[in-house]
Amino acid sequence: MNALRAEADNAVARAETAEAKIKQTEQLLLEREQTITSLNVQISRLEGELQSTEEKLAEAKTAQEDGEHSKTTNDSLSRKIVLLEEELDAAEKNVKETTEKLRQVDVKAEHFERQVQRAEQERDQWEHKYEEMQTKYKTSQAELDELMKSMEGI
Repeated sequence: MNALRAEADNAVARAETAEAKIKQTEQLLLEREQTITSLNVQISRLEGELQSTEEKLAEAKTAQEDGEHSKTTNDSLSRKIVLLEEELDAAEKNVKETTEKLRQVDVKAEHFERQVQRAEQERDQWEHKYEEMQTKYKTSQAELDELMKSMEGI
């Protein structure tokens, strides 16, 4: 009986040991499940952060592309501005030269107008003299005709 008792005590001790191990294993399992849950929460949070970061990266790339496009456009516009400024300078120079030539032409035109006026005055004087001479010629011709008629009667 002692042997049976010893065997029963052994079995009880083993059962208690097994129950203690089961409790430890259940405790360990519970801790591991909590760790897994915690890690799953961290994974979800990190996935959200990853998605957010990827969106920010995409926005940054788009902004960079827009910036590069804007820079290219800005450079192109700057070159156009420089070319237009050069054309403006050339046009202003051309306007100055044309204005100077126009002024010179105006001066020459005024000079020629004065010459034309003088020539017209001279023409008027000559016409007046011609008319006077024509009148004198007709008078002289009439006198000559009378003289010729009076001489014919002689």
